[in-house]
Amino acid sequence: MGETREQQEAASKRDRVFLVMVDDSPERAVALRYACLRARNGGGRLMLLRVIELEGMTEWAGVGAMMAEERRDEAEKLLSGLAAQVNEITGGLPILMIREGQPRDELLALLEEDPRISILVLASAGDSSGPGPLISALTGRYASRVRVPMTIVPGNLDDKEMERVT
Repeated sequence: MGETREQQEAASKRDRVFLVMVDDSPERAVALRYACLRARNGGGRLMLLRVIELEGMTEWAGVGAMMAEERRDEAEKLLSGLAAQVNEITGGLPILMIREGQPRDELLALLEEDPRISILVLASAGDSSGPGPLISALTGRYASRVRVPMTIVPGNLDDKEMERVT
């Protein structure tokens, strides 16, 4: 027996995944909160991506490996803390992803590899400094590689306005 239209729509909302890039910008908190509210209000779950940028080659491999392990531990702690925030707002745990490399390249690769991702959520700078290098790249030269809708949240959106638009 087939699913009803309502069951299909409910499954579609439940399966929707909002991808948030976890960088060190102050706007990250805005993008994360917006995605949480969208998931809570309209159904779906979050995926958090943290990209560890590889430093230049070091002549002592052991030191380089130790530094990489420290960066991975820091990334895991950061994502764990953010996962608690996501759970508090949405009532569900996010999918956590840690990748190594150049953030733009790893983000594009993840979008190509993971069919669960439905929407990419980024926040623009809260001041007048422009959209930032990642948004500029994804809306410019690399736009053809972004296979999902992208939501760009104003970085200076306050909680009241965010509640209204989600």
